[in-house]
Amino acid sequence: MVTEQDVQHIAELADVGIGAGELENFTHQFNAILEYFDILDRVEGQGEGARDHYNVLREDEVEPSLPQEEVLRNAPAQEDGFIKAPRVM
Repeated sequence: MVTEQDVQHIAELADVGIGAGELENFTHQFNAILEYFDILDRVEGQGEGARDHYNVLREDEVEPSLPQEEVLRNAPAQEDGFIKAPRVM
């Protein structure tokens, strides 16, 4: 649980001024946020392999690319068989 002294210390570390009226509000908000994290910790920990399905990605596969003529046909500008882009520097 976060106390008002903890919030005051965090504010001093961040060089942020907090008034006495705001201190109680921020303390409540910090505790509410930490309660959400506690709920997530309990939910994520349920069941064997609960985290095994995060970011399941497909395998990379080599596929044929478009023919050069088709790519250049879609380009706004071209020069010597290459896509011409605006100068960056």
